[in-house]
Amino acid sequence: MAVSSTPIGLTRGAHVGISVSDLDVAIDFYQALTGRPPVAQGTMHSVRFGNSQGLPDANLRYATINIDGLGIDLIEFQDPVGWRTNGAANRPGSMHLCFKVDDFDAVYKRMKEAGYDFLGEDYTFLAGEVTPDAALGTKVAYFNDPDGTNLEIIEPKGGFAN
Repeated sequence: MAVSSTPIGLTRGAHVGISVSDLDVAIDFYQALTGRPPVAQGTMHSVRFGNSQGLPDANLRYATINIDGLGIDLIEFQDPVGWRTNGAANRPGSMHLCFKVDDFDAVYKRMKEAGYDFLGEDYTFLAGEVTPDAALGTKVAYFNDPDGTNLEIIEPKGGFAN
């Protein structure tokens, strides 16, 4: 795909959409994670909406959970049903959703005690491993939702990670 280098100017996010296999399980997971209930929930059947996403049709259930400055749209496609992507971090096209925290150690401990399985040990950005130096001291840990969507918690230091 050839795209012009002319700046478009998209600088604000509205929401992230996450396809899920079971909306009820996803709502329970994200509600426990964020402490917030869905602000919208419903169904949709629209050939035109499906076409807008490159699908022949769209018969789906959805819910939106808002966190500060971003909506998380959980979407269960009932027709056409998709398959799990198993989006490992190193696969092109994979993405992750990052949650900013003020006290990484406390949140990480609470999550471990609550039974969240992290993909590896927590990590602190160290000198010699990352540039710029503004990232030094930033703490991160990665985990998955029930469908394998990559998620992260971060306590940024300096000017790193808005």
